[in-house]
Amino acid sequence: MAMTSSGGEPRDREPQDGKRSGASGSGSVRSRAGLLDDRRPRPVWSRDFALFFVARALARLGETMLPVALAAGLLRYGYGVGAVGLAMAASAAPFAGLVIFGGVIADRFSTRRLMIGADLVRLVAQSIAAALFFAGHVVLWQVCLIGAVNGVAGAVFQPGVASTVPRLASDIQGANGAIRIAESAAQLAGPALAGLLVAFASAGGVFVAHAGTYALSALCLLLLRLPAAAPASRTHSSGFRADLAEGWREFRSRTWMWAVIVIWCVYMISVWGPTVPLVATEMVRAHGPRAYGLINSALGAGTVVGGLVALRLRPRRMLRAGSLALLAFACFPASVGAGFGVAAVSACAMIAGAGTSFWGVMWATSVQTQVAPDVLNRIHAYDVAGSLAMMPVGQALAGPAAAALGADNVLLVAGVMSLVVCAALLSVPAVRDLVRVDGPAPRSPDTTAAPREGALRPPGPHKTGARPPV
Repeated sequence: MAMTSSGGEPRDREPQDGKRSGASGSGSVRSRAGLLDDRRPRPVWSRDFALFFVARALARLGETMLPVALAAGLLRYGYGVGAVGLAMAASAAPFAGLVIFGGVIADRFSTRRLMIGADLVRLVAQSIAAALFFAGHVVLWQVCLIGAVNGVAGAVFQPGVASTVPRLASDIQGANGAIRIAESAAQLAGPALAGLLVAFASAGGVFVAHAGTYALSALCLLLLRLPAAAPASRTHSSGFRADLAEGWREFRSRTWMWAVIVIWCVYMISVWGPTVPLVATEMVRAHGPRAYGLINSALGAGTVVGGLVALRLRPRRMLRAGSLALLAFACFPASVGAGFGVAAVSACAMIAGAGTSFWGVMWATSVQTQVAPDVLNRIHAYDVAGSLAMMPVGQALAGPAAAALGADNVLLVAGVMSLVVCAALLSVPAVRDLVRVDGPAPRSPDTTAAPREGALRPPGPHKTGARPPV
């Protein structure tokens, strides 16, 4: 795969897959030399990676401001915990449901243009939300509709992220670690900034700032010059449905991947889904939006630490190390459920953030180095869809569960389930024993081939084009 030069300019040509074997003479020598050049370590940073780095940081800044705006804004206008969870689920549900199709689209069109278009759509949507909150005319279904538009745009945007990183940097783990630090720094600043905007202005001001992050992200992506992708091993004349089915075949042939996704569905419905709205509403009610902003900033500081550790630590079995680090998240929801003070919850949030961030780098790097680039967008889309499929369910059920059991008990259960999920990840041999690969995976010679012999299959139907068990 092509990489940027030291000055950030895209290379004019890339070695063809066919020249890596079966060639002779000087052409073969040049091809092998080019391959060796591609394997030489190169620094992560370039002009184009810096632009992508800033774009991801800005997007994360807006995302971490949104829960504060929704919690404070909806509570101010008389809505409760259930409404906050529903508003969050309204964005997550279409994102999880449509991101698979976004992956197919990303493999057929320019990922950069798709990401720019998605940012512009979200810019308009959040501007409308700001107008509603400034006008004081806040209707829940309208807030949910705006969230759904954001979710659809996100489903188009997200698949291209995974394939962009290997095109900009040869040290994929280093690039993912740097991006994680940028996103974490944004998470550190975003909630605190949102809390200040709510306190001194209104929730509408947060939505204005959120819209601005999408505008700046789109500008960075507009200035980005991506190296040309290597020629695909096949044309896209097979059609949209065939590409979708091929992505599913590639996904289900990787035991380590679908096993993590199945377990992650449990994590989303029992841990992350209820934790986000319940922590937001409980801390805002008990201590105010500034305290919640402080806690989220502590979570962001922890993720910065986790990203820094991921830059230095290169475990041979990445998912095993990541699963062990993820154990740290359990203390965050449990501390809120146990009624700890702001300082103690902030400390637990920082520990949780470090563990979650390290897991995220290990997982993203595993996907980007173990999967061939010609199917990476689709594989990543299945990864994202499966990972997030149950999150809107968990968010939507957070309110009813809190009403029936008490928010503190639901958060304590979330802490216990976080430990259970990590134990489940470590119990799968294909997950705990996956050996790291440095550099992008080689392009698959035949992406339409059947899954490799001996590969385990997930439960459910295995007919061509069958829906994944999400």
